[in-house]
This record gives sequence, structure tokens and C-alpha cells, in this order.
Amino acid sequence: MRLDLTTLNLVLAIEQTRSITRGAEREHLALAAASKRISDLESRLGVQLFERRARGVEPTEACRALVRHIRTLNASLHALESEVVEFARGIKGHLRIAANAGAIAECLPADMAGFLQAHPQIRISLEDMTSAETQAAVAEGRADVGVFTPPILDNRLETRSYSQGRLAVLVPDGHALAGRKSVSFDDLLDYDLVGLHAGASAQELMREQALARGRTLNARLAVRGFDAIAQLVEAGLGVAVLPQGPAQRFSQVFAVKLLRLEEPWAQRDYVLGVARVERLPTVVQRFVDALCPADKEEKKP
Repeated sequence: MRLDLTTLNLVLAIEQTRSITRGAEREHLALAAASKRISDLESRLGVQLFERRARGVEPTEACRALVRHIRTLNASLHALESEVVEFARGIKGHLRIAANAGAIAECLPADMAGFLQAHPQIRISLEDMTSAETQAAVAEGRADVGVFTPPILDNRLETRSYSQGRLAVLVPDGHALAGRKSVSFDDLLDYDLVGLHAGASAQELMREQALARGRTLNARLAVRGFDAIAQLVEAGLGVAVLPQGPAQRFSQVFAVKLLRLEEPWAQRDYVLGVARVERLPTVVQRFVDALCPADKEEKKP
């Protein structure tokens, strides 16, 4: 079954305007032609896409599902067009990277900069995702390379050890724990915690550790971005566990104290994941080799 873009964009226009007439006008189609396209599409799919009402139409659940795919398709087509046009400008490749916030804050920027300096004709796009989202993006082809923390959730990925980081603790100046150099996770459980949004690897790890102790996290505030966490800690709204790299920088900018987290799981491994295929695209392979060279793999215990 073939679905043409004109009809798919017509569906999107009608869903957005809630009117076949306005949708047809937006797509520069005659009303009769637009109605026939929708009727033919419904017959081919075997579902009703719109419920006719006195003042327009209402999309069905089947239509909403189709619209989600149409938007994804249009985004992919736009990316395709943009990438192909770049070849005319001298760009020799486009690398899509997805990574979790910790990797972006701790280790990835310097390596990306070094790679771009060595390969100036390659364009890189980077998207901040959770570790689980990153793995799904690579497995589904929405990203070429992913950098994330274990566990590895998708067997469609091939992974390599990339880098290491460590979790640290930020507390406000004057806090009961501020006079200490290090704390255990148990020390933190009696205080409100400022953390990242649900799904962030560090947040999920702490939740699991609390449950293992028969406790729950006092996660009162969840935000996106380590800088927002630091500002909330400075304001006295809680304590935070975050990667040591940004935590160290924030301790020099905000009125907060950096403490070592004395837990085995505070040491974090970052892995690089690509799709499990027989041969990676040249651009992707070059990036993988730059970040995870063969001699580094051979030295692993």
C-alpha cells in the first residue's frame, strides 16, 4: 500500500484545522478532491479517520496515531533535505549523537571538539536524552551514536567502554552536612533532594538504592539542567547528587559545598553505543574510533 505525501499532509492539515474545507485550502486542493483523498485513504486503511460533526470534523484515535507518524515522517524528510543540501556546501557527513546529561556535562564536549577539529567537514548534532531514551534513539535509527550509562536495555546495540565519571553531592552553605568532606547515601535520605526529571539515570539509581534500604527519596523538586539544580540547592531547597564535573564548577560559582559521595555506585561508567550492523557508515566509524580507540579496548581488564 502506497501513501502519498499530499494525502498525508492533507490529513495533518485537517486534524489541525478540524475542517476538511480549511485543510483543503491549506494544501491548495479543491474540496471535492480533498474529500475523495480522505475517503480513499480510509478505505485503504480500513479505519475511519474523522468523525463528521455539524461544525467540522473530529479526529478518531486511528487518525491521531496516523498523525504522530506523519509528523515523524515530515521531520525525517526535513532532516534528509537539510543533510543532502549540506553536501553542496562542502559538508561531507552528518553525525547525529544522543547522550545523557552526565556525559554532556563531563566528558563529551572536549572529545566532540577534538573530532570536529580533525574532521571540519563533518557536521554534528547533539541531543540531550536520558540513558534509556538514548538507547532507543540509536536502536531505532534516530541517532547514529549514543553515549549513556548502563544498564544496557536494548540488545540491538553494540557498545564500547568510553569514559568514567563520579557522582558527588551539593549542599547549601551552612547546611548540617556542609562541614563534612564526604557523606554516605544514608546521610542524605533524611533531607529533601533536588534532582533531575524522572528517567534520568542518576535519579533512577538513587531511587533503586533508597528502595533497597527500605526508604523512599524525598524528591521534592525535579528540574531539567544541572545549573537549575545548583541554584535550588543554593536557595536552601534541598541537597543534590549530580556528576562531579559540573558539581565542582558550581561549587565555585554558587553558595554551595561540594561533598564526596562514599558509595560504590557513585563511580559511573559511560558507554558508547551504535546500531548492531555488519558495517557502520564511515562517519560513524571514525567517531567511534576517535572516542574508543582499539588500543584503549585492548587495555581494558
